[in-house]
Parts: sequence; structure tokens; C-alpha cells
Amino acid sequence: MLPERKDAGLLYDIISAAKEIETFVEDCDFEKFTSNKMLRYAVERQLLVIGEAARRLSEDFRNSVSSVPWQAVIGLRNIIAHDYGEVLTERIWLVATRDLKDLITELIPYTSDSQ
Repeated sequence: MLPERKDAGLLYDIISAAKEIETFVEDCDFEKFTSNKMLRYAVERQLLVIGEAARRLSEDFRNSVSSVPWQAVIGLRNIIAHDYGEVLTERIWLVATRDLKDLITELIPYTSDSQ
């Protein structure tokens, strides 16, 4: 399924933010991540971008790419945005270092980057 025009821009935002996070945490371990507030906030900001863009994707597109856990992506955005005391550094770290590569891999085929 080719994404709608609006979806294509949102996919670009998601992939760009995910790649930014990968750059931020490159050569970083959990201890450095937890001790560097600016780094954590930068990662959280890009996760907000990812979650907001995911929320705005058309339902048809999200349904067509069911391998992505869209509700979890959007839910993390909501936690970061609204439940400041509930943001778990370990959870953010795992998403940043473990989950984003899969997200990028799943979405690249739907972008012009795949051509």
C-alpha cells in the first residue's frame, strides 16, 4: 500500500526522528544516558515527534502496517507529554536502543528512501 500524501510526510518525520535518536545514543551506555539530562530530554523530544506523527497517520495506513505497535508508540508519546513523573528512563533507553531500528526497517519501504 502506498501511503496517502499526508502519511508520506508523517512517515518522513517518524523515520527522521528515529534516526536522530540512533545518532544521539550511538556510543552511549545506560549509565551515560541516565546521567546526561540533556541527552535524555533530546531523546524524549524525538519520541514525542514519533508518537505525534504516528497518531496523525491515517487509520488505513496504520492498519495496513500492523507489524508496528502503533498504540504503544502513541501511548509512549502520551506518557512523555502528560505524565512527567511516570517517564521511566529504562523504558526510554530500551526504545531508543532496541526498538527504533525495527520501526525504521518497517517504515522505509513506504517512503521515497526505499527507491
